[in-house]
Formats: sequence, C-alpha cells, structure tokens
Amino acid sequence: MSKVKYYFFLSLLLILLDQVTKLLVYGYIKPNNSIVVNEFFSLTHVHNYGAAFSFLADQSGWQRYALSGISIIASIAIMVWMRRVAVDQVLKLSALSILLAGAVGNLIDRFFLGFVIDFIDLHYQTLYWPIFNVADILISVGVALLLFSDMKKS
Repeated sequence: MSKVKYYFFLSLLLILLDQVTKLLVYGYIKPNNSIVVNEFFSLTHVHNYGAAFSFLADQSGWQRYALSGISIIASIAIMVWMRRVAVDQVLKLSALSILLAGAVGNLIDRFFLGFVIDFIDLHYQTLYWPIFNVADILISVGVALLLFSDMKKS
C-alpha cells in the first residue's frame, strides 16, 4: 500500500478524537445543559437532527437517512480522490484526510444515535454562534485547506 495509508490513519485518529469528545459530553453533560467555561465559551450538550446550523432539523426524520447517504457518498468519493492524489501533494492529502474524518465523525453519530452531538458553544454578550463539534471543525478546516491547496498551485 502506498504512503496514502498514513493519511487514512490520520483520519482514523481524528475520528477517534471527535468521538471521544462527544462521548465525554454525552456522559457528563445532560442534553440542553451547559458548563460555562468563561464569558466566551461554554460546553453545551445539544442534539442536532439536521445538518450545519441545524438545517433541516425540523423535518419529520427523513433527513437522517438523506444526510447519512450524502455523508457515505462523500466519504467514498474522498477516499477514492485520496488514492488518486500524488503522494507529494501533502497539503491536498492532509486536507482530504481531515475532511474525511469530519464527515465520518458526524456520520457515526447520525447512524448510531439518529442525531449529531454538538457541544462547542461560542458567544459574546448576546451574540451566539451556532453550537458545533470537533467533526464540524474538521470539515471546515479540511475544506479551507483543500481550497488553499488548489489556489497554491495556480
């Protein structure tokens, strides 16, 4: 197997990080409760039945299967893409690996729980950012690095 296997291993480590943080929140913070860390940050356990920013969360349940299907297709596409990227394209492979971890991390929640556990709650006075999780960070960072890797080539 090529050096790409190390990027799959990176994905696995990041998936584990995501799942461990969610398990800790699930085990120690009751749903819809918070632990205030400081005036800008709280750990708030919420269940997201939709996608980013709770998009589609208020639907009748079909979104669980649709979003899971999209995650599965995206994850397979990312893995195929990773196998086709030259091993010297470290930034692109890292970006895809991070993106894959985020997609799979949220897919695991959706598959086993029917929702995604979100808990990172950023706020300032009356301004609140939607609550998110480690997998969401990984998806955002992965997309940003992927865009940057493509811009870097131009």
